[in-house]
Amino acid sequence: MQDDFPHESETFHEPETPQAHAPRTGLSRDPGTGPARDPGTGRPRPPRREFKARGSFVERCTGCNLPMLNCLCPYRVQARSYARVWLLTHSMEHFKPTNTGRLIQDVLPDTEVFTWYRTAPDERLLALLDDKRFAPFVVFPDDQPDYAERVVDIDAVTESRAAGRIPVYLLLDGTWRQARRIFRKSPYLDALPVLPLRTERLTRYRLRKPASSSHLCTAEVAAELLRQGGDEEAALALDDYFDAFNECYAASRRFEKIEAPTAAMRRLLTASGES
Repeated sequence: MQDDFPHESETFHEPETPQAHAPRTGLSRDPGTGPARDPGTGRPRPPRREFKARGSFVERCTGCNLPMLNCLCPYRVQARSYARVWLLTHSMEHFKPTNTGRLIQDVLPDTEVFTWYRTAPDERLLALLDDKRFAPFVVFPDDQPDYAERVVDIDAVTESRAAGRIPVYLLLDGTWRQARRIFRKSPYLDALPVLPLRTERLTRYRLRKPASSSHLCTAEVAAELLRQGGDEEAALALDDYFDAFNECYAASRRFEKIEAPTAAMRRLLTASGES
């Protein structure tokens, strides 16, 4: 059992250009540049300066945003799950090509993505939280006493499903510090049950350095929750897609072309009918 699981480590190796990463979020605002006006005050925002860093000139696939050397697109599959995943993503996380939250949306088409702003909650998220069809659980560790009465276990997910409601895993997508801030600074989350992830699983994520091997990235958290909640086929598909992403990105950093697909890649190719 682990005490906490930062969805992404606070240290990352490749803070590449916001322009390079254009996630398929369905958001009305551009997550790369943000809204022209501050959503909390309504005041105009100054334009962002162009951000240059190591890797900013890498030629990337417009479909998966990985370096063209090892494009992820051939391995993309979609799966269905009874439970849903909603991502409440810190605005800075959209800038990072190493973010794994977007992998969930690739595999699970019903995934919802919301950008977090402290003073301006997303109206669509608020509406969905009030929708009685759904039973949302905010995924967060049970390491503080002030919300202990809200903590539930995976059995609550099973019970909501048996009652005819759709369980939702609400993941706070950002560094561990950002996730804590989202949890503490979002009053509309205060009424939600808190679901800590309890697992012996160790991270396989290699693109950012975690503080501990028990700290899972966002895609790994989602896959493990899906597995524990009974959506095993979706969990396997997401796990394989995450492994393919991990391998493709890591090889591209070494400027190596993957010649032979891994076992996970072969399963994805078979599932997509391209084997």
